[in-house]
Amino acid sequence: MNEMNQKISAIGVVPVIKLNHPERDAAPLAKALCAGGVPVAEVTFRAAGADTAIRLMREACPEMLVGAGTVLTTEQVDKALAAGAQFVVTPGFDPELVAYCQQKDLPIYPGCTTPTDYHAALKFGLEVLKFFPAEQSGGLAKIKAMSAPFPMFKVMPTGGISLKNLKDYLSCPVICACGGSYMVTADLIDNQKWDEITALCKQSADIVKEARNNG
Repeated sequence: MNEMNQKISAIGVVPVIKLNHPERDAAPLAKALCAGGVPVAEVTFRAAGADTAIRLMREACPEMLVGAGTVLTTEQVDKALAAGAQFVVTPGFDPELVAYCQQKDLPIYPGCTTPTDYHAALKFGLEVLKFFPAEQSGGLAKIKAMSAPFPMFKVMPTGGISLKNLKDYLSCPVICACGGSYMVTADLIDNQKWDEITALCKQSADIVKEARNNG
């Protein structure tokens, strides 16, 4: 795997974040994630100001990996890149967006859940695919089945991941990392419960270590 994929895999879990008040919350959230041993964030463009959040998180914690999620257009790619995003995540497989990011040497993780998606991704030389929405699309059983004809891919499932099933996913050798929002819910962020976020990240990091050590 390339360097970015290796770094994300080493962390093992990627918080998927929607920030309603980036100016207020981005910096303390970044610090809370890092304090919990999860120095990575996928900041979704589902909320206005996602590029501002990316910039502020990178300024607050330069050691973090900060990427843009729910990216749907090349304009959003440009905004994310200008803000300092280090990777891009898309909900589906868009060949134009994949090619655009690759032209800019920007790692991209497109959402793929079908053999057709995987086959398209193969043509672009991708190593890691987002599997979204994971639980609703067949979960770990489907991921394992898909890996039979496509053993070259590692997968980053997102959607329905929680502390309850995190270990099950991470114990599978096909899994690069898991995306999740359980440690960065709207309640936790909007009410600035930074200590709770750090605690949930620590629990997640412990599960990552346990799963990888036993895997």
